[in-house]
Amino acid sequence: MPKVSSNIARKRRHARIRVRVSGTPGQPRLCIFRSLCNIYAQIIDDASGTTLTSADSLNADLKKQLKGKNKTQVAELIGSELAKGAREKGISVVVFDRGGYKYHGRVKALAEAARKAGLKF
Repeated sequence: MPKVSSNIARKRRHARIRVRVSGTPGQPRLCIFRSLCNIYAQIIDDASGTTLTSADSLNADLKKQLKGKNKTQVAELIGSELAKGAREKGISVVVFDRGGYKYHGRVKALAEAARKAGLKF
């Protein structure tokens, strides 16, 4: 039996998680995607299929703040920016979707920074 790549295994885990985790208008879903160089987070209302707010490490406004930081520090900054955008939209409670990634490293840093900035999940 051939070995399954780590990305395919992550996608399978994410599909299993998404069966149980869904965002509603009252409690939207905080979804994370991380690549080798960047991290992306968005708050999604799955009932209407819309993205309410998002933050990522490619944002031109944040480029100066991200300069010289490691990936974990970048994830913390993205988490706090996402929580700030959520507060502006009146969102205080979300459902956390780690995207099939382990709750460790950059994913954990982003989640804890979002909690520290006021999001509850």
